[in-house]
Amino acid sequence: MRNERLNEFVKQVSERTDLLQLVQGYVPLKRKGNRYWGCCPFHQENTPSFSVVPEKGFFYCFGCHAGGNAFKFISLIENVSYFEAIKMQAEKLGIELPRREQTPAEIAHEQERADLRKVNEMARDFFYNCLTMTQLGTPGMAYFKARGISDKTIEEFHLGFAPASWDKLSMAFQKRGVKKELLLASGLSAERKMEGSLYDRFRGRVMIPIADERDRIVGFGGRVIDDATPKYLNSPETILFNKRKLLFGLNRSHRAIQQAGYAIVVEGYMDAISVFGAGIENVVATLGTAFTVEHCKKLLRYASEICFCYDSDEAGQSATIRALSIVCVTGARVRVIVVPDGKDPDEYIRKHGAGAFRALVSKALPLVEYRLRYVLAHTDYDTLDGKVQALHQMLPVLTGIRETAMRNEYEKKIARSLMLDEGIVHDELRRYTHGNLNKTVSLPKVPRAQDNAVQQAGRTILQMAVRDPSILDHVQAVVPLSAITDTTQQEIFHFLQNHKGKELFLDNMDDTLSEAATSELSRAMVEEFDEQNHESAYTDALQVLCKSYLQMLYIEHSRKAEEYLRVGNPAYREELSEVKRIKHEIDTLQL
Repeated sequence: MRNERLNEFVKQVSERTDLLQLVQGYVPLKRKGNRYWGCCPFHQENTPSFSVVPEKGFFYCFGCHAGGNAFKFISLIENVSYFEAIKMQAEKLGIELPRREQTPAEIAHEQERADLRKVNEMARDFFYNCLTMTQLGTPGMAYFKARGISDKTIEEFHLGFAPASWDKLSMAFQKRGVKKELLLASGLSAERKMEGSLYDRFRGRVMIPIADERDRIVGFGGRVIDDATPKYLNSPETILFNKRKLLFGLNRSHRAIQQAGYAIVVEGYMDAISVFGAGIENVVATLGTAFTVEHCKKLLRYASEICFCYDSDEAGQSATIRALSIVCVTGARVRVIVVPDGKDPDEYIRKHGAGAFRALVSKALPLVEYRLRYVLAHTDYDTLDGKVQALHQMLPVLTGIRETAMRNEYEKKIARSLMLDEGIVHDELRRYTHGNLNKTVSLPKVPRAQDNAVQQAGRTILQMAVRDPSILDHVQAVVPLSAITDTTQQEIFHFLQNHKGKELFLDNMDDTLSEAATSELSRAMVEEFDEQNHESAYTDALQVLCKSYLQMLYIEHSRKAEEYLRVGNPAYREELSEVKRIKHEIDTLQL
């Protein structure tokens, strides 16, 4: 019965889908005979070789040979699975997806998500109308014009303005029947503790709607138009809004990213809006948080290269280095766009124009080149100690170069820059590759004890972190250190995190690290290190830790659900829903 309903659903969506209308929403087409022709959206071309035959319901490109029906087109252009493409088209057509029987908790959870999306759409329109249609939006419009934001860009991003009034939105929405609980859950309103009345979270700010990849509004960013603080204010975390997983602008830029073959990542949404407005549409921004593994995975679905364009001040450079440490382990190609004069992309475009910024993009530096410039600018390499320190900071990047000829050329360049013999650079790289660099103390071999899988996984990560503390940023981006249940290992990880970059870290240990901790650290350092397979060992160990952490959460929420159910607390439904979500994450865990 379920298969029959599903087949009927697919048939209904297919019959109501107009292939020509669908494709023309993405590609300009011209009719020639019974076909419509245009430039292919799946590869770069100047002469149209992409054709649509509406009568037969298929498209085909004679250049890259992409072809298929309407759902295949959606799948390719939106970079989703075939069935996800059917669901997306059904959603646009207003056709309801056949569902299995749901629990009350699942129904309530889904309804809450739908209600939040609806109230966010209402808020987007409220802020936009306030900016473009009322006197209240005059300060916001003046701000956008001063920053060179055009009317077209305001309309494209549906930019808005939150009036300076304490409760303009809250009162208006409650009069329209929006419940108080929904306004609080969305983060649009907050509650006065004494009175219990609502006031607007966003006041006197220009407003930037934040959408997910399917163009559904999940939250907002607000920026002050004067010197008030905080300068930027985002929606609080909700069931829709998670800054670690969202990239501003990806709903508009993913096709441009596919076509360009790379994504440009900037620090803030105003930077992204300026770059997009300058005609460079393959741009996204993080939302006031560091670049994460989740961000990287999203972008790698569309292109294999990522270009970072953070502010060129010291904070921006540090953020770039942190982001690079996250991306390096994913296998993505990385370049860095250097903005001169201590400017951010938005300032640079306003001062020098879109053409000048495009020139910067074309001159983006490869990862190794950027890292070398950064190290030389932040190290006193006139002394022997400084030369060694600078060289050691470059070695992790050099090991990531797989092409022998290119690695040899960079060895020569680093030797020239640091005024060192090429042989020294080559020997240090070889020692680093085999895990023999910087053993500043002689450590005894420690006999192996019987470990459980989590302890062994922790030791594997610890072993690598001792040699390269920069991986700690990646570890914590994937799983919190609380997942390392061995208290001794956890203590060492915290110690390494706090003393990152100090070469003689053992000499810096204080008495709080017990003899057992020292023994554990020694053991991790002297265990055999298989450099050839260290990437897979690292991934496997991280997966064990992540699964252990999820299992801990699973047990915790299961116990809460049982307790709530026992005392008749309706919150048990939410806990059961969380248990189900965690169980699914465990079953589908992939790093």
